[in-house]
Amino acid sequence: MSPRPLSIDLVLVPVDQSEEATRAAEYAAAVAAEYDAAVHAVHVLGEDVVRAIEQGVVDEDAVAEDSKAVTDTISALAETADVPVTTSVAYGFSRTSKLRHPGSVVLDTAEELDADFIVVPREPVSGDPVEVLAKAAEYVLLYASQPVLSV
Repeated sequence: MSPRPLSIDLVLVPVDQSEEATRAAEYAAAVAAEYDAAVHAVHVLGEDVVRAIEQGVVDEDAVAEDSKAVTDTISALAETADVPVTTSVAYGFSRTSKLRHPGSVVLDTAEELDADFIVVPREPVSGDPVEVLAKAAEYVLLYASQPVLSV
């Protein structure tokens, strides 16, 4: 058997509350299973949520519960694929840095974790504010140094 063209130890998948993100997580788990790798899911919070937290309009505990629901779904998918999973939450928006947006958060997380492969969801069609990864896939495809699968 010839060696594989890729060596993958960690697959990164950015997620939000969209169906597209859940599908991307399914692909991430499948890639990880194929390469005997782990998955890291980063739940990216959008501008509306970040502003609401900063202004005290939304309780951080409520946001944490939403994040837990998202990461629990990802954990269940990874368990089904029999791959280890870790999760984190990141703000995909900053009022103090124009360079902080969902795409940059994905790439920063990939670099921090030394991810070998990234799976990104394509742009959701609903426009729901909890679906923050709309433009992230294009940005990640353009600027990632690791292989990227857009699903």
